[in-house]
Amino acid sequence: MRYVVVALALAAACGPAMAERISNPIAVFAGLDKITGVTTTFEIPIGEQRRFGAVIVRPNVCYSRPPTEEPKTTSFVEIDQIESGNTRRRVFSGWMFAESPGLSGLEHATYDIWLTGCRDPNAPPPPVEATPDANALQDQTVKEGEPED
Repeated sequence: MRYVVVALALAAACGPAMAERISNPIAVFAGLDKITGVTTTFEIPIGEQRRFGAVIVRPNVCYSRPPTEEPKTTSFVEIDQIESGNTRRRVFSGWMFAESPGLSGLEHATYDIWLTGCRDPNAPPPPVEATPDANALQDQTVKEGEPED
């Protein structure tokens, strides 16, 4: 009986194996300027900063999962607002989740900014499943409907 309890406890603790997160060199964001109504997509290399309107966005990391795993794209981001006299005031510091932009993006009086993904220009492209040729499928369908000789 004791062995059964130990085996069940080990099975419950092991759970499904998760793939390692992938560290990407570029974070991809979308920003909405609420005054003009224009949405812009922009990329920022990790550790660098870019200005979007009157705010400065700086991603510190950008993690994703392999294509075979459930998507989970996260970035730790710091956003400063430029005040008068070129001083900065931190308006956001935390994790953004691409799969939940409404939960973790910046909601500012003038700008909304959210993470849309991570990118590695040196990564190999994900495998593409071959789709059957439409003409070949049509020919196959016609042949199946024809009477045999």
